[in-house]
Amino acid sequence: MTSTTSSTGTTGVAPAAAAVGPTRGLPARKRRRRTLAPYAFLAPGAVLFVLAFILPLLYALWLSLHGLRAQGGAFAKREQVFVGLENYVATFQDAELLASLQRLGVYALIVIPVTLGLALVAALLLDLPGQRLVRTSRTALLLPYAVPGVVAAMLWGFMYLPGTSPANFLAGLMGLPEVNLLSGETIYVALANIAVWGSLGFNMIIMYTALRAVPEEVYDAARVDGCGELQIALRIKIPLMLPALVLSGLFSIIGTIQVYSEPMILRSITSNISSTFFPLMSVYRAGFHSDDIQGASATSVVIALGVLAASGLLLGLIQKQRSRLS
Repeated sequence: MTSTTSSTGTTGVAPAAAAVGPTRGLPARKRRRRTLAPYAFLAPGAVLFVLAFILPLLYALWLSLHGLRAQGGAFAKREQVFVGLENYVATFQDAELLASLQRLGVYALIVIPVTLGLALVAALLLDLPGQRLVRTSRTALLLPYAVPGVVAAMLWGFMYLPGTSPANFLAGLMGLPEVNLLSGETIYVALANIAVWGSLGFNMIIMYTALRAVPEEVYDAARVDGCGELQIALRIKIPLMLPALVLSGLFSIIGTIQVYSEPMILRSITSNISSTFFPLMSVYRAGFHSDDIQGASATSVVIALGVLAASGLLLGLIQKQRSRLS
């Protein structure tokens, strides 16, 4: 009876001690330090986020609701006045901007599927058992990501020029006609090639990291059941790396909408890229050449909202698909 009572008393004290928590027995000063420590670590990133993203976005929103109007009769002086949604109406009625959005859509249809597809294939190949030179291959695929976009556009621009293109030199040796990627509709291929070359390694690393996080026992069990590497990739690896695919897709969408450096560099060597070829180029021209900062701000806000809408739609579809499967 005595031992039973002692045992019961011990088990009753243990939950009470656990409920006290790790900070209940500490002095008040140490409890405050532990409570404030997470916020101290988050503060630098939060300050940078507010200064580099929130404040510029709010300022652009404020500018988009204003415009320059002549005030003062014969000796009129341009003053900034509130115009409401007038700049947004002008943005959606801008024929050049709508045409640049169409060109961006064609560019996105090339860049996003090709980048994600090649990155997925590369990650799956590197994750195969018994592969050699995995580190070397990863480094080789990731190196172009370290090259700035301006430098990459200049390098590829020299290789696109018919007079300096190594591809045309080899074609001439074999008696084949020259190919000018900077002419006609092939300009989309030239621009997309630079984007895929630069972002392939980054997306591959995201997918490869997700694959390495899957326990090896899962693959071993599938091989014991008679599954080949192709079946494992299609039925196990790709479904398990769905979050990584979504993340890579979001980065690709955002990067595609923000394309600017590559067409601006190639514009100096070809006449097929206008000053409003892509939306951000239209924003730059309106803000710094046409002296329409307010209209450029309205276009920037529309682009930012478009990015948020596309990201939210993609995340919503993936979440609905995951809830349906579960």
